[in-house]
Amino acid sequence: MSPRWSRFVSRISRISNLNRSSELVRRDLSVFPLRNYAKVAAAVEPNVKSETNKPEIHKETRTHQVNLNKLFWSKPRSLALATDSPNRIEDPQYEGVKRFILKLMLFYSKQSQFIRWANVIYHRVIYQVDRPAIYDVFSLEQTFKTTFSLLVLHMWLCLRRLKEEGKEGVELGQYLYEIYNHDLELRVSKAGVNLLLSKWMKELEKIFYGNIVAYDAALGKQDDLQNVIWRNVFSDDGASKPSEGALLPVQALTRYIRREASCLSLTDKEAIFSGNFMFTSLEDTGPDTVKK
Repeated sequence: MSPRWSRFVSRISRISNLNRSSELVRRDLSVFPLRNYAKVAAAVEPNVKSETNKPEIHKETRTHQVNLNKLFWSKPRSLALATDSPNRIEDPQYEGVKRFILKLMLFYSKQSQFIRWANVIYHRVIYQVDRPAIYDVFSLEQTFKTTFSLLVLHMWLCLRRLKEEGKEGVELGQYLYEIYNHDLELRVSKAGVNLLLSKWMKELEKIFYGNIVAYDAALGKQDDLQNVIWRNVFSDDGASKPSEGALLPVQALTRYIRREASCLSLTDKEAIFSGNFMFTSLEDTGPDTVKK
């Protein structure tokens, strides 16, 4: 854990832990100036074949650890929702006078459309991060630090995928990044930080940039990515590598992130832009779970 992150966590933890869930950001962000996330490096194709040797399962391994060894080994696939999925969110299609009025109000403008799409994409992110399953599967305590770290991880996955679509994807990513920043302000406020809020947001912004640059650099290297995930998500004492007891959850989260990056790359542009995709479900990972 970086010294800056350690200082921030120690201060904010004395105030309060973040509530276990957050509401979807619904505020229209068209009046917000866009913050630049240009420090996000260009997407790098993940090497999903680098983990060819699965770790041995020792006899004394606990049940949930045995399950971790079984997870996230399967071939990546598109995360796009089926056309008949109840989870799909479509733009309303109005006709006649209503459509004419909405067009005059710029409802169908590119900016308005991007705002709606970015909100849906961010909803997919927080749906994955705010549910208990991700903390249960990877043996994480649901604190502000871990929630923020997982939020950054999933934001990075989305931003790097959008960058694969060139200028248009980068533009949509700007709106997504702004929605993330607004939601983060709400989360920090809920944690009890109302004074010097701008200071904390600047600190978190530095951590965000530092983390995603590290993820981009490490994605193609198995050991590097595992160590970065350990430092950014799991470590509380500054250790550079995970202990033996923490190794399996760190390895599982590394496989999950690498696989999600590949799955998103296989997901078509329409599904990515409209937010009609969902991250791999973590709800059913019990003793008899088949490979995900």
